[in-house]
Amino acid sequence: MRTLVQVVESGTFSAAARRLEVGQPSISKMVAQLEAELGVQLLLRSSRGLTPTEAGMAYYQGARRALDALHDAEAGARGEGASLSGRLVAYAPVTFARLHIMPHLPAFLEAHPDLTLDLVLDDRNVDLLEGGADIALRLGHLEDSAMTARRLARGPRTLLATPEYIARYGTPAHPSELSRHQAVLYDRPGTGNGTGAGSMFVRGDEHVPVALTGRLRVSAAEGVRAGVLAHMGLAVATEWMFAPELASGQVVRLLPDWRLPAMDLWAVYPSGRRASAKARALAAFVESALAAR
Repeated sequence: MRTLVQVVESGTFSAAARRLEVGQPSISKMVAQLEAELGVQLLLRSSRGLTPTEAGMAYYQGARRALDALHDAEAGARGEGASLSGRLVAYAPVTFARLHIMPHLPAFLEAHPDLTLDLVLDDRNVDLLEGGADIALRLGHLEDSAMTARRLARGPRTLLATPEYIARYGTPAHPSELSRHQAVLYDRPGTGNGTGAGSMFVRGDEHVPVALTGRLRVSAAEGVRAGVLAHMGLAVATEWMFAPELASGQVVRLLPDWRLPAMDLWAVYPSGRRASAKARALAAFVESALAAR
């Protein structure tokens, strides 16, 4: 089971052999024996690597669940404070991970020296089962209600710009004035960084919907940061996205008396699979790091 899982996740016999620290012929032989025992083909071989068949993917998913359960049982026997081991595959948005996960990872990995973390940075909401993921950190509204998810934190959103942009175009005094401003727009709806064109500004009983407009649309949160920091426009964004610049004064909040809907950070686990101890540990670590901040 471990061999097949490693082959599917690494994509080649040679890569799986390196991870398991055995010879490549042994890997090929074990997979062939498994296929003979099950009576089905599990992998399609081609010049581009290995791809699981439908039966192979079903076996892989079942094997991952079984191995996760085994790791959980071992962790439970050792006690809650025991070090975790094995491989953990996690997905996270690029900008959020760079600013709020990567700086804290040394402490997490030091606490679990036998754990290997594959952190996939991607702003897209990829299929967790197809990606072989144990956990994904996602921002914003969750489209799939069938997913197993837990909210880790809620981040405030704000309207912000650089002092240079404000000096050139002025400071808006009311949301209705934003139609005269350029905005840097994030053109990936549903991916979760809160920089879309539509925003609802709230002050007391007053609710003002605003459709931001701008000449620059970008497909990644890093592009929003770059556009704002280049003084190309203002943006509605989570304070997480501009945390260093807000602290230094490189960007400033606008319309501070008005509120915007907050942005949720979720830990999402593959549907139909109990979250592993490793995945839960990473989620708790991120939650703790954000709470401390």
